[in-house]
Amino acid sequence: MSDHALPGDFGAGTQARDPYRLGQGGRHGVRSATGHGEGGPASKFVTVAYGFWIFLLSDIIIFSAFFAAYAVLAKATAGGPTGKDLFEPTRVAVQTGLLLTSSFTGGLATLATHRRSMAATQAWLLVTGLLGAAFLFLEVQEFAAMIGEQAGPSRSAFLSAFFALVGCHGTHVGLGLLWLGTMMAQLWVKGFRSDILRRLHCFGLFWHALDIIWVAIFTLVYLLGASL
Repeated sequence: MSDHALPGDFGAGTQARDPYRLGQGGRHGVRSATGHGEGGPASKFVTVAYGFWIFLLSDIIIFSAFFAAYAVLAKATAGGPTGKDLFEPTRVAVQTGLLLTSSFTGGLATLATHRRSMAATQAWLLVTGLLGAAFLFLEVQEFAAMIGEQAGPSRSAFLSAFFALVGCHGTHVGLGLLWLGTMMAQLWVKGFRSDILRRLHCFGLFWHALDIIWVAIFTLVYLLGASL
């Protein structure tokens, strides 16, 4: 710093602390990044997460279409069983608890990655996978029981919409479990590399989104369906 520079001046020392010159210029002596490179490009982590959010939004649009179809066809039972006849509130409550708990343990796994603790990360990811697998087992069991009672997707428009909506969510859970297993293997072999951490972050976003969608299914399909 120059001998004549005062502590409050924006001199060479300030420029070193402010490499993008965000504190210079502008009407009030402060200028923020304009998005044309003055603030520097976004990190790879940010751009990957932003792109994955766009994917999740497209997935939510798909689920919105299934929800809309179910809302229209919910009473089109064609004289067959209704949700009140088929749904088991206790089973669905257990499923909800399993999935919400898996989201919590997934968050604990993310915190473990920040500490770079391999044992804790793998343990919490394993618990997350087991909870998700238990959820999926109960869902498949429910579908099998309904089909065994001649209440399959071909029985009525209501059941077609139900199997399509809930089955789509279950398919996402199954794919998420495959993704989780792959991430656990990559993390074990390659360690806490930046690309692995980005993929784990995207998995966390995906898993939390499935929780949000399931809460909507639990409320709009099972709770309302069992009361009609």
